[in-house]
Amino acid sequence: MKTKLYFTAIMLLGSMAISNAQAQNTECVTNLSIYTEHVKVKNYDAAYTPWKMVYETCPGLNRANFIYGERILKDKIKKSSGAEKDGFINDILALYDASMVHFPKKTKLAEVIIDKVLIRYDNKMISDDEIYSELGKAFTEDKDNFKNPKALYLYFSSLVDLHKAGKKDLQEVFDVYDEVTEKIEVENGKLTDTITKLLPKEEENTLTSKEKKRLKAATTNSKSFGKIAGSIDSKLGDLADCGNLIPLYQKNFDEKKGDVTWVKRAVSRMFSKECTDDPLFSKMVEVQAGLDPSADVYVYLGQLKLKAGDTKGAIADFNKALELEADAKRRSNIAYKVATIYRKGSKSTARKYAQDAINSNPANGRAYLLIASLYAGSANQCGNTTFDKRAIYWKAADMARKAGRVDPSLSSRASKAAASYSAKAPTKEMIFTAGMAGKTVTFSCWVGGSVKVPNL
Repeated sequence: MKTKLYFTAIMLLGSMAISNAQAQNTECVTNLSIYTEHVKVKNYDAAYTPWKMVYETCPGLNRANFIYGERILKDKIKKSSGAEKDGFINDILALYDASMVHFPKKTKLAEVIIDKVLIRYDNKMISDDEIYSELGKAFTEDKDNFKNPKALYLYFSSLVDLHKAGKKDLQEVFDVYDEVTEKIEVENGKLTDTITKLLPKEEENTLTSKEKKRLKAATTNSKSFGKIAGSIDSKLGDLADCGNLIPLYQKNFDEKKGDVTWVKRAVSRMFSKECTDDPLFSKMVEVQAGLDPSADVYVYLGQLKLKAGDTKGAIADFNKALELEADAKRRSNIAYKVATIYRKGSKSTARKYAQDAINSNPANGRAYLLIASLYAGSANQCGNTTFDKRAIYWKAADMARKAGRVDPSLSSRASKAAASYSAKAPTKEMIFTAGMAGKTVTFSCWVGGSVKVPNL
């Protein structure tokens, strides 16, 4: 009898627990519906209480608990101060951690770490040491999902500040700089691939509404990467000039000469900073040729031959580099490097290689900008009259605008360049006086081609 009563009691308690759980779940579903409607109209104050109930009682019910919860708590942080604000900050930090527990397949480690760092950074609650350490963990352990431009900048910027405080050495600064800039190049490359595919459809006015959103998003994100890349270069500043590079590489040469990654990065940086006159550059190019006789090596060998007066040998090396490289984007970068070598000596040759760069990668905006500068630098050689000479600036401005269109990360530079060139082109008064409105100016110099004069 006692046994029967015991089991009856257990069954009753179990039934009560199930009923209670069902009631709670029903309440959670109701409150979920209530707070999501408030969030949709940005009424975060009204959303807070029902959200908090669902989040604390049924956290795994719906991912909206975390996506919308973040918005609700950020609003609370924005509107509060003092201890109350600190409490909401702690709440959102806990929310980020909890998202990995309840939705592990949809939550990325790098994104969680970045979110936590940025909240603390924006509220002045984190040191440079913590920023660098925590973002370094995210970058190292989940690099594929480390895509936040601001976080990429903070990761590098905090390291530079630590170096200036005597806590980190210069080699580490250069190593992280290379890793971060390579990451930016990869992510921006994905965006410009999308842009390159969609631009022709935009020009034909055949984009679907979904494609318009994709193009807008890719353009916006590419611009963000461009701004961050510029900020990172500014932060590096004079640390990467020849006066610092050469002594550092000389010091580490014997220890690092077998490290192909170190050698390649060192040679590339010396090349980009025009430290190629120093004997160390030649020495390191030879080492790279032995470790990794890739296409880039022939670019460096070609430059050394060009400086020694062996133009024929240099051209052979440059062309060899292009022949060896099978990847279109890397081939484009190589052709661009060669174009920069020739820009001071032979503008026509520089344009040839810059055009090769564009042919290999239509999104290589730097090549467009280089061609624009070559045109602008030839104004005095392209025309007999002042009007004709200044007309070349229209052609230069057009090339600069193309640079920003195919690669929005360069939009700021491209817009400034285009505006500068346009300002030097013939004015409306000059067009009217010369009677050239709507007519065509043909260039007989190396630039060739023509440009149509704007109508008044």
